Amino acid sequence: MTRVWKWNRPVTVREVLEDLQQERSIAYTTVMTVLDNLHQKGWVRREAEGRAYRYEAVSTRAAYAAALMNDAWSQSDNPAAALVAFFGMMSEEQRQALRDAVRIVQGPEETREAPEARRQEAPEARQEENPGSAEGAGGR
Repeated sequence: MTRVWKWNRPVTVREVLEDLQQERSIAYTTVMTVLDNLHQKGWVRREAEGRAYRYEAVSTRAAYAAALMNDAWSQSDNPAAALVAFFGMMSEEQRQALRDAVRIVQGPEETREAPEARRQEAPEARQEENPGSAEGAGGR
């Protein structure tokens, strides 16, 4: 998968083979089998091109990493403690990347408003923001 993600385009068995052979000796059939297995597992899609196939990643490496993290986190009996432990393992550079990611997910409206202001905001104001809630809809 690393080679398929690296090129970020459909690749042939021959291209992957030639790239891998720069580092070590490997057989064409080995690369073909691995790519076929990845196809059967749904990690790559393939399209026939003459007598060969071109393989392309179904998702990005980032999406794969996110799915792994989500899977590991969802298996925890204490997700908050797992996150605290995970954050404790991070380097300062990784924590900055996390802060940047949170800002992106929150969007411009939430990042402009200080967290203290949201906590101190009257409950009625928060209900008006979400008119679909039971209390905001007159208790219906």
